Amino acid sequence: MCLQVGAQSPGASASSAGAASVPLPASEAQPDVRAWWARIQSAASNRNYQGTLVFSAGGRVSSSRVAHYCDGSQRYQRIDALDGQARMVLRHNELVKTLWPANRVAVVEPRQALSGFPALPSGDVNPAASYEARLLGHERIAGHDAQVLLFKPRDNLRFAQRLWAERETGLLLRADVLDPQGEVLETSAFTDLHMGARMQPEAVVAAMKSQAGWKELRPQIGRTQLDAEGWVLAQPVPGFSLVNCVKRPLVADGAGDVQVLQSVFSDGLTQVSVFVEPFDAQRHQASRSRVGATHSVASQAGAWWITVVGDVPMATANQFTKALERKR
Repeated sequence: MCLQVGAQSPGASASSAGAASVPLPASEAQPDVRAWWARIQSAASNRNYQGTLVFSAGGRVSSSRVAHYCDGSQRYQRIDALDGQARMVLRHNELVKTLWPANRVAVVEPRQALSGFPALPSGDVNPAASYEARLLGHERIAGHDAQVLLFKPRDNLRFAQRLWAERETGLLLRADVLDPQGEVLETSAFTDLHMGARMQPEAVVAAMKSQAGWKELRPQIGRTQLDAEGWVLAQPVPGFSLVNCVKRPLVADGAGDVQVLQSVFSDGLTQVSVFVEPFDAQRHQASRSRVGATHSVASQAGAWWITVVGDVPMATANQFTKALERKR
């Protein structure tokens, strides 16, 4: 589960007023997977909160400052990267603007189905088909009481997840991805959190306005379908459903005519992205890699280059690679 909101580099218990609320699942002894998923999603979307997020995986640690505001049907979010290259991600409803101060570049694009902590993957996919849940107890995270839940996979195609959900609202405070031996592969967590934060949408709206002297890029991203692009997942990977499919330029500035097809598959708790682009012998070299829970496989398929990335075991990433076939 990635802490950062997806953005393409220019080089390649207090609720808000009127916030919707999903009630606490009736039984704590045997948590209902779907009910908890809905509660966590509702809290991430419909609550006001500010805090510091820390993501650690494979010996790497990064942190961001996040602010999320809900005003009726309006959603505002601002995420400032605190480590590495300066970056600010701003969102107002379905529009996302990413600012890269060092290069004075702003990338404007529609919000995609990719999710970021403290949300879970979007899409109408029932995680109960792939996981069973167990309440482990109660702990405090970032000064808030939380219920600790273990989502154990029903097969070996996905990792277990241990989630800490704020007791009163269901807001996700921490998420661990676990290997089959129960060891932590990666963690996303709030280290400080203020819930019911005062509304400050102007902090987002003002920053989204045109930056004088900056280069603004608006890559053309269009929704599509795998079969419409001549592809099919010949053998669907159990538990995963296609939740989004878009076609976008290889680079944000639209230079050249190379298009990338991105398909996102989800099982309700994790997701896998499959990228397809024309093969280029000068740029592409077959590879496999792992950072924390994230595994990736890149390989050639005839005239095409396929890259699969997701918080799933390598065997699952390989299944997606082998299952994708060209129809025409």
